[in-house]
Amino acid sequence: MGFILKVEGAETIELGMDNIQKVVYDTDTPDDSNARSTDVGSTLRISGKIITATDGDKADDTLKLANWSLVPAEKADCYRKVTLKVIAADQVVREVSFPNAFVVDYTERFGDSEGVGTFDLYIKQKKDKTEFANILGGYAFSQ
Repeated sequence: MGFILKVEGAETIELGMDNIQKVVYDTDTPDDSNARSTDVGSTLRISGKIITATDGDKADDTLKLANWSLVPAEKADCYRKVTLKVIAADQVVREVSFPNAFVVDYTERFGDSEGVGTFDLYIKQKKDKTEFANILGGYAFSQ
């Protein structure tokens, strides 16, 4: 199984199967509701490895993720289009699209024994635009 993340905005950020190790999608509604709530949110938690550039390869885009997390709310570029594909056996199992995603939390961890480092990205779809989030799947993967 693999994952491909594409973030489109002022710049394009792409992370592939070498970077991403774990993804959690969540539809979030209030837990204290007694009926279907209109207060629905969608989130993605993405974890993976930071890969350093070697032998002339280009560096991964985790630095761009870190910089996106610093964009203040006053700037329109804090909201970006995010597409995440979950791929298994050359099939797209899920494709999650958030057209107005923003960074809630971004964390990087470094140590002297576990390689270059790891990252955690927590993003949400803008709540008043939740109806534009989309989940697809069950089709052949092509690059």
